[in-house]
Amino acid sequence: MRKILSICSLLLVLSCKSQSVFPESDSVKKTLEYLASDELEGRNTGSKGIEKAALYIEEFFKKHKVKPYFKTYRDSFNINNIIGYNIVGFIEGNDPKLKDEFVILGAHYDHIGIVEEVNGDTIANGANDDASGTVAVMEWAKYFSKSKSNKRSLLFTLFSAEEMGLKGSEYLAERLKKRNIDLYTMINFEMIGVPRNSGNKLSYITGYNKSNIAEKLNMYAGESLVGFLPQAQKYKLFKRSDNFPFFNQFKVPAHAISTFDFTNFDYYHHVDDESNKMDFNHMTNFINKMIPAIEGMTNSMSKEIKMNNE
Repeated sequence: MRKILSICSLLLVLSCKSQSVFPESDSVKKTLEYLASDELEGRNTGSKGIEKAALYIEEFFKKHKVKPYFKTYRDSFNINNIIGYNIVGFIEGNDPKLKDEFVILGAHYDHIGIVEEVNGDTIANGANDDASGTVAVMEWAKYFSKSKSNKRSLLFTLFSAEEMGLKGSEYLAERLKKRNIDLYTMINFEMIGVPRNSGNKLSYITGYNKSNIAEKLNMYAGESLVGFLPQAQKYKLFKRSDNFPFFNQFKVPAHAISTFDFTNFDYYHHVDDESNKMDFNHMTNFINKMIPAIEGMTNSMSKEIKMNNE
């Protein structure tokens, strides 16, 4: 009987340990509500608000033992005398050979700041665009810091100056190219704060036909998480998000994943893009379901995700 109780206790501990690395809705909600709060004044690049956001992300990385990739977390650049900075976290892979290959998970944490007044409100809080993607990347950084389940090395990149024309991601992609890193894949997460309508896949990926990444992510996840959205091709979304500079520099699979599909959210670049319009259960579900897909991508013994010959 004592032996049985010991085994049950061990299983309970292991179960709690496993569950503890998964994000909970409260954690997701807390981070997004701060990043999209009026205090941060819309996180415009170069503003006091985005400085507060950067400090928050840095403290989050420190707390969860995510190392900086460079000497500090900040990857600083200059645009017309405005100082911008990407925040870059790093978790080294656990395989002696595969750790020299990199997977990048990214999102932009800037937004458009103060805009024309609507019903007395002038702050474009940017909850969906893209505090939602930023929170997802932060949660995955926390997860992998605890699980240490990645054979390849991971970079967690939060970009500034996306709203100025992908300037932050352009700068970082060029910098990493000069360092000659072996980039395997890059996924940018853009506007994942609201669910798609029932009957649709959980998310879609831009540049769907450029590589086999959607097929592989779905295989790793064991379910169909990522699909095709015709409007993504129509509006050339592949070239309009922070994945594109990495595709340009490295010519490897670099895509954006989103749940915003032009029918399920009316407040793009609007003062009403606020945290109270986000679906935190959906966000938490999306973050959790993507974990086995990301693990499959980081742990395959060969580079199974490849560009298609178009």
